[in-house]
Amino acid sequence: MPTQSKPVSIKLDADTQERIKRLATSRERSAHWLMREAISQYVEREELRETFHRDTLEAWQEFQETGQYATAQDVDQWLASWGTDAEGAPPACHQ
Repeated sequence: MPTQSKPVSIKLDADTQERIKRLATSRERSAHWLMREAISQYVEREELRETFHRDTLEAWQEFQETGQYATAQDVDQWLASWGTDAEGAPPACHQ
């Protein structure tokens, strides 16, 4: 089922409007398409940022509760082994 679109209005200064118009022309797209794409990409990026922030706070809380951690050196060595014949196990946690 297609997503229903609902018109919205935004106020842009003349300079931004002109820049959008130039980009749209050079991309052979409409200004409307360009603005929708820009908003969509912004929302997706900010949702990912929110998820990262939430995950970071949860990891910090877990560290506060358990005191367990892995060193950057251990994690780097483990990640460097990915995709090799000598792929290692995840590093052990320290306390």
